[in-house]
Amino acid sequence: MTTTLQRKAALQARQDTLLHRVGGISDELTSHQEKDWEDLATQREADEVLESLGVEAQIELRAIAAALARIESGNYGHCQICGTSIDSARLDTLPDTPFCQNCAL
Repeated sequence: MTTTLQRKAALQARQDTLLHRVGGISDELTSHQEKDWEDLATQREADEVLESLGVEAQIELRAIAAALARIESGNYGHCQICGTSIDSARLDTLPDTPFCQNCAL
């Protein structure tokens, strides 16, 4: 059985990974100096993919930050809608979830 402290450590590790990834995406997006139109078009397509990955990472970072705040406030593991305890197996799979399985539907 995973403890809240173990989940907190896993959330913080994931947060660090995502922050590193977002920094790399930002660096990559600002590093292009292509002058050729064809190269610019190809690069723009790649940039759109990177931007999408960055947006997804930002969304996950917000969910992780909210989960860490719930841990600090003592509300972690309780559904933010109905207040019941979130099943441990669900938290193992989705450690940043704010909802029990019933309310998530």
